[in-house]
Amino acid sequence: MRLGGRPTVPPIRPAVAMGLAAIAALVSDSAAAHLGGSASSVTADRSRMAARLSTVATGRFTRHELTRPNGGQVHEFTNADGVVFAVAWSGPGKPDLATLLGPYFPTFQANSVATARRMHSLRQPPRTAQPNLQIQVGGHMGWFHGVAYIPSLAPAGFAVADLAIQP
Repeated sequence: MRLGGRPTVPPIRPAVAMGLAAIAALVSDSAAAHLGGSASSVTADRSRMAARLSTVATGRFTRHELTRPNGGQVHEFTNADGVVFAVAWSGPGKPDLATLLGPYFPTFQANSVATARRMHSLRQPPRTAQPNLQIQVGGHMGWFHGVAYIPSLAPAGFAVADLAIQP
């Protein structure tokens, strides 16, 4: 169909747009560590965030602590196979959640919208509670925090309390 001599493009349906966003996230962020991704690229996240990196190995997992220039922290947790099974963040300004959550971001986004509609309010913090994906976020203007993890990738003995970021 032409309009004014130029072809028109039909609108993209929301489901198609979400699928394309997920594919774009997988392709564009393949070098960035993300939930369910490889730990080998945590240094790429450090560089992208201009953060200081320190690594703490425990008997069950490794915690990669990224301190952003604004004082905020992002922790990426890897299991013995080198897979990021959890991420946590705290501080002023939100980190790039699309990158940190990777292919799980569209699910988080969709659940956030559904929760807001169900609760008739945008004041309800976004949350995803599925058998193999847990995401909780919160905060207020100027200070944000959250955790996301994949229970099936977590090492034996892992507890959600292990994700807490101490100020």
